[in-house]
Amino acid sequence: MAVMLPSVLFVTSEMAPWVKTGGLGDVAAALPASLHQAGVDIRVLIPCYPALRAAFPDACTVAELPSLAPALPSARLLAARSDGLPLLLLDCPALFERPGNPYLDASGADHPDNALRFGLLSRVAARLGQRGSPLGWQPDVVHVNDWQSALAPAYLHYEGGAPSVITVHNIAFQGCFGHDMLAALGLPEQAWRFDGVEYYNQLSFLKAGLQFATRLSTVSPTYASEIQTEHFGYGLAPLLRYRAAALRGILNGIDTTSWNPATDAALHQPYSIETLADKALNKLALQDRMGLPVVGDRPLFGVISRLTHQKGLDLLLAVADGLPALPAQLVVLGSGDKDMEAGFLALAQRHPTHVAVRIGFDETLAHRIEAGADSFLMPSRFEPCGLNQMYSLRYGTPPVVRATGGLADTVVDCDSPLADDHGNGFWIDGDSPHALWSSLERVSHIWRDSSRWAQIQRNAMREDFSWKQPAKEYIALYREATTSAELQ
Repeated sequence: MAVMLPSVLFVTSEMAPWVKTGGLGDVAAALPASLHQAGVDIRVLIPCYPALRAAFPDACTVAELPSLAPALPSARLLAARSDGLPLLLLDCPALFERPGNPYLDASGADHPDNALRFGLLSRVAARLGQRGSPLGWQPDVVHVNDWQSALAPAYLHYEGGAPSVITVHNIAFQGCFGHDMLAALGLPEQAWRFDGVEYYNQLSFLKAGLQFATRLSTVSPTYASEIQTEHFGYGLAPLLRYRAAALRGILNGIDTTSWNPATDAALHQPYSIETLADKALNKLALQDRMGLPVVGDRPLFGVISRLTHQKGLDLLLAVADGLPALPAQLVVLGSGDKDMEAGFLALAQRHPTHVAVRIGFDETLAHRIEAGADSFLMPSRFEPCGLNQMYSLRYGTPPVVRATGGLADTVVDCDSPLADDHGNGFWIDGDSPHALWSSLERVSHIWRDSSRWAQIQRNAMREDFSWKQPAKEYIALYREATTSAELQ
């Protein structure tokens, strides 16, 4: 007899390709789709931003939602489908009908009403997980993601409803607001406790989710361990250690259809592990496109990243003037910190035959960098999971990474005694410019050994980073959550 799969409400504040600021957008696009393909009755709840309204003009109203808390406006739910995946669009123009980033205004500051915007998302998620759901459908599990929907487990705790799972994609962002939001969002005064939603005299959405969700997860096994330490836990390590038995680290997957060098239409020359020599044609095409000398006698390093301290790109700036002497080339695509942007542009001006920089984001160029670079740089100070190192491995572009979070779980240093025949990249031994430079020298040296380099590439391309295994692990986590709820 077949075992029934739990039904799931997946709650997210972003979803590629329509709204994406980081890895959450990619996960929200891929994980629910994989679960749906596995037979899970899953529906994705997301705010109806302008991009989603434009993408689904025929979305129909399936529920009217009166004000669910003193400060929350009325709203409605629209139903749509994306390649068969059911979407629930939370339609509230007063809160979500605004251009640009879902969290920041044009000046880069937080929207002043973010507590209400994502309080509404959390409150509606909880309402759908309770008896009398306005949809006539109640999920077995409410799965929330990051702080923007993390208040839902608190509502479910105080009011009753389905068990919940929270996934932390980046614990540094916690959604903290004033005490006045407690009553405004319809939470009881008794929630204002150290073992409730209170966090250093603020209402923390993320802390509430970690306190009350039935099960907790994060996006890699190593990150699940790291966030229980003071260095990586951003003040929440004691709570995570307390709830360690409920915490799981499940490594993210990637979209292996979009990221497939054998079929990638963005590439100058598609290739596979069987036609690895064709990868070199993509390097020549990338050099030409970026205005670098088209040469094959030096490694080409690639970077696709937010230009921030977290990503460790300041370390690269500190040593990159040495690239001509190595010799090596560098291509950078990204945006972020304005001083860092200026630093990379100045670097390219100083070394126009060795460094090319594009500020901003270009999806096609990102694919071409993954295919055209010899090696990919990710010197992140912390990285909950990371996706680009997995893209790089799939494209036979050995990554150079700090051994943190998901980077440690996916990249095997080719010089490690434990590598055996599985070495697929390089670890940076420390958080310093010197450590990064030593790694660049090591990569450059090994790159010149063509047979060894090809073996590292083949090891990388054999890795399986599809969503099939993570989807199985999430289904198991949902079952844990429902079983735990039944036992209480």
